[in-house]
Amino acid sequence: MKRLLIACLASVPMLVNAVTDITVQPVEERQLPAPKNLKSGPYDLPIITWGGDIATILANGNQAVTQPGSIFADAGLAFKLKRVDVFENQLRDYLEGNTPYLRGTMSMINMAASAVKGNDALTPTVFYQLTWSAGGDALVAKSNIQRPSDLCGKTIAMNYDGPHLNYANKVLTDAGCKLSDINFVFTKDLTGTRETPMEAFRAQNVDAAFVIIPDALAMTSGGGVGDGSETSIKGAKILLSTKTANRVIVDVYAVRSDYFERNKQEVEALAASLFKAQENLQSLASTKGSEYQALMRASAGILLDAPDAIADTEGLLLDAEISGFTQNVQFFQNANNFRNFENIVKESASGVIAMGIVSSAGPVAKADLNFALLASGVSTIQPEKPKFDQNEVTRVIENRQRQGGLDNATIFEFEVYFRPNQQVFDSSLYSAEFQKVFEMASTYGGAILTIEGHSDPLGYLRKKKEGEQPFVLNQIKTSARNLSLTRANQVKQAIIDFMSNEKGTVMDESQFGLIGHGIEMPNTGICGVDPCPPKTEQEWLSNMRVVFRILQVEAEESVFSPL
Repeated sequence: MKRLLIACLASVPMLVNAVTDITVQPVEERQLPAPKNLKSGPYDLPIITWGGDIATILANGNQAVTQPGSIFADAGLAFKLKRVDVFENQLRDYLEGNTPYLRGTMSMINMAASAVKGNDALTPTVFYQLTWSAGGDALVAKSNIQRPSDLCGKTIAMNYDGPHLNYANKVLTDAGCKLSDINFVFTKDLTGTRETPMEAFRAQNVDAAFVIIPDALAMTSGGGVGDGSETSIKGAKILLSTKTANRVIVDVYAVRSDYFERNKQEVEALAASLFKAQENLQSLASTKGSEYQALMRASAGILLDAPDAIADTEGLLLDAEISGFTQNVQFFQNANNFRNFENIVKESASGVIAMGIVSSAGPVAKADLNFALLASGVSTIQPEKPKFDQNEVTRVIENRQRQGGLDNATIFEFEVYFRPNQQVFDSSLYSAEFQKVFEMASTYGGAILTIEGHSDPLGYLRKKKEGEQPFVLNQIKTSARNLSLTRANQVKQAIIDFMSNEKGTVMDESQFGLIGHGIEMPNTGICGVDPCPPKTEQEWLSNMRVVFRILQVEAEESVFSPL
């Protein structure tokens, strides 16, 4: 099950007995049905409890069975929507020939690929990107965990075969953790029962849990720090949600290879219909008129078995970033897009292998759709807008510095060193570092990326030792601060130029924040009120650096307002 409603949480009693830790069994070794020939249609079209599936409901005419005059019907399609939140059950339907379609995250599609490898007819062929998770999922941690890197070697709860497999893989490997060193506690259910990551997190030895956002809010007393009352867990906090890591969990549709080869026009018609439905959904959501209300009520009934759960259904929709035509083109056809189909298939496959969910990867195919043909009747241009309000970015950084530094908001950080008096940052020397900045900015698109310049304090220390006047010493400090800010700006521009000229990719400048620390935070430390003097050339050079930080700013809602 995936990203469900808050209402069900109140009915789940506090955990009394320990959550059962599911023993990991590779999908190849599970007792799955033998593959059968595909039955005759019309077929079930699987959906799951997620905001992205509301567009599919709209395309079907707000009913489980395709309605006359609906987007699907007008395209000559006929389906029965079937909600299947447990992916292994989808896989069983797929193997038994009940449907040619699969609906899941890319990790789930990789599971299917491993289960059918060696049978080319059943190879899953991905043909549509529905959404990115943009706030619907979260990593919740105990009070002793400050950054993802603190989870290396720790115990983490997560739903078995659930939507968070690549979320865990990407965040933890980016933090420098080895998945083999982490003790994963896999739970039977995702939410709403006593066998969930939320309940497993209550155990003293569990350090963190990947959960859906309603559970995260319940655990943390509404998104702050859990106080232990009601369903909250004392000391629990949201370490990182997909509002920040908004290019990690991708939801897609796939179809078995032999069916795609024989019925390419049908699959293209389905993709074209979903493009139209997603565009219509966004239009309806902007006005929230009677058609929108009818859709929300129908979706609440189909996804939540509760037609009156309108607010919860709207919450599901808000947690999903609808992909539409332009993002599908970027996902499937842009080789320079770091978060494209090929990269995420490879990345998620490595994760499920490392976790033991599969023994080895199977092939995942990409549908060769005619996007020029599918563009008919939908918007093909999505205006590029800054993701952040630059003034708000500056304000947030300044506030964080005044409150005692940026460490508490830092998710990841790394350093780049430079030579004395260096003014030019040649991309041929820093290409690996610049590529890492790009990858981090692409993956954690809801985070601020700070570039912090640091200067060598040796000149200041020599002048002070010589007895220079305080006025002159303050001038040296100011000059060092200005120089470090200039250097940070030069590095930012070098990164942007490198990605544009060498990689053909435009980076969003609004995501960057620049800080010039001068000599205030040397790597050699502070001795009294001044920087500690370097004792070796290596220590001296270590102070001349630029620090990159990925900052979580989810609590600062105004930062995300596009200009």
